[in-house]
Amino acid sequence: MKRLLLATALLTGCAAPEIVPPNEPDREPTLALDHAIMSDGYRLPIRRWAGSETPQAILLGLHGFNDYSRAFAPLAEELQAAGIATYAADQRGFGATDKAGRWHGSERLAQDLRELVALLHGRYPRTPLYIAGESMGGAVAMLAAADPPLDVAGLILIAPAVWSRDTMPWYQRLALQAAVHTAPWLKLTGEGVDISPTDNPALLRAMAADPLIIKETRIDALWGVTELMDAAQRSGLAERMPILLLYGERDEIIPKKAFCRLIRPAHQAPSQLRLVLYTRGWHILPRDLQGLRVRRDILAWLSDPRAPLPSGEETEIQGQRIKRFCKD
Repeated sequence: MKRLLLATALLTGCAAPEIVPPNEPDREPTLALDHAIMSDGYRLPIRRWAGSETPQAILLGLHGFNDYSRAFAPLAEELQAAGIATYAADQRGFGATDKAGRWHGSERLAQDLRELVALLHGRYPRTPLYIAGESMGGAVAMLAAADPPLDVAGLILIAPAVWSRDTMPWYQRLALQAAVHTAPWLKLTGEGVDISPTDNPALLRAMAADPLIIKETRIDALWGVTELMDAAQRSGLAERMPILLLYGERDEIIPKKAFCRLIRPAHQAPSQLRLVLYTRGWHILPRDLQGLRVRRDILAWLSDPRAPLPSGEETEIQGQRIKRFCKD
């Protein structure tokens, strides 16, 4: 063990994470039909599902790590039929953006979200705006909502990425630290790792064939998303905002320990938090085999954040089910 720690200490001075620096802000952000230009000139591709010029609500979707805006298609199509418009962006470093596969920094991702919110308020000044963040997108939303608070009607956090370092095994933290300081450019494929984000085999095949899904991940991008997860866990759940928090008991990506640590502070303070724990849910909940139940819950909450949820799987934050779930 001592030799391992000494070798790691000697190696960690050799290199550093290669984070793509943003340009200096030099313009007002703009929103077009299929893209947005951020304050530093960076272009974010946008997908839009809107059946009416006067939607009853707007949902802004933030995808997960290595995914892109198309992730919101199943949910957005159902919301569109109900009169809710959805916008989803390829976040910086993902999908069809410049330098996809590189990490651009947690705070810059959060700033992009703040600018997108302002742009959508400018286009729909009288329409309630909600954010739905899936996995990494949920972490970005949590970070952006912390300080200063986001001007939105509520957050939907879908299995938010809160697997912070203090909930990781020590050897995993050590391996990541050593790798990012020795070979930050090294790419990992995940081949041979026996975990899955979903129980939907058709979706897994489609993702494998999609050229915009990142399949080889740089070490420094893994380090970057870990930094983001640390920040999201520290930020916690916004107290003065309605939140719909969704998690699946079969999630193999964000461990139960990390999720339970996130909700633990909510036991001591009143909140506008509503928690749904899906017995058969995996990680990318709206696209799992039971995704229709999740999408119907989201639609019901968007229509009325106080209404009963049709899945029947909402649970009290201090209830016995959560206590049993988080006991181990």
